[in-house]
Amino acid sequence: MGSKRFTPAKLDRFDREGRGTGAYEGYVPYHQVRRGDPSSLGRSHLLVLDDRIRELLSDGELGTQYFVLMLLGLDDSLEQYRLDLVSHPHALAAYYERDTAVLYPGTLQLAEELGMKHPMVHGGGDSAPWRATTDFVVILRLPRQPRKLIAVAFKPSGCLERRRTRELLCLEREFWLRQGEEWLLITPDQFDKRVRLTLCRTAAWALDDQVSAEERQLAKAIVNRRQGDSLTELLDVIAGELHSLRRAQAALWQAVWKGELPVDLRRGWRPYAALDHISEEDFWSLNPIASRRSAWTST
Repeated sequence: MGSKRFTPAKLDRFDREGRGTGAYEGYVPYHQVRRGDPSSLGRSHLLVLDDRIRELLSDGELGTQYFVLMLLGLDDSLEQYRLDLVSHPHALAAYYERDTAVLYPGTLQLAEELGMKHPMVHGGGDSAPWRATTDFVVILRLPRQPRKLIAVAFKPSGCLERRRTRELLCLEREFWLRQGEEWLLITPDQFDKRVRLTLCRTAAWALDDQVSAEERQLAKAIVNRRQGDSLTELLDVIAGELHSLRRAQAALWQAVWKGELPVDLRRGWRPYAALDHISEEDFWSLNPIASRRSAWTST
């Protein structure tokens, strides 16, 4: 478990380490599952994906990461993203899609404009502005379209009831709105817990070595042809075609996570239960990020 106490010296060290900067496999999360970093509510997780370790500070962040990984056109996903204190280029400048000469206000200026006290840290006789972060910055790139950014904060239910927490979320939200980007506040109230549990149970196969499009289509055809069969029966048939149960699991769940095989993710864990087919619209509505649900209200 890491330390909860931040000091100006610790923040200086984080800056020297380049935390909260970079893109793709070169990105370095600002907060990490390390000794000397903040402990978080619940369990922390390390997820190896795309040649980089993902630093997830709670079960809630793990579930949110899975929702992110389902998104169509996902180009990059940055967790524990540092918000600049002073004027800065657009966040997409790291992907060569914004003019670095155009600057946007940092959190110090925004806090003043919003009439709130900027958070500070103290220690060793010094004081320094706190570095706010966004839990996830999601980069989407669809064919023949420029990259799009969605900033996502995951917080516990009831977080908006606390005045200071709401102020800090307002500051984070304004940081992204000034750049012309979306910001979503996700709490457990924005999704069905059963969906998150299904994603956690199937992630090992969905994030395994990626199978071919032909193998996913084979799994989809078998599932569609044998509606009403149990999950066990379906996997036996797919495994017979692919000569591997692991390959069958990967083909089926990768097709599901990509939305090619829309089934109801609110299912239980029992393998003798059938896969229930639903429409694509209903399938994507189960993902709070894909459907752009947010707990934030302006009142």
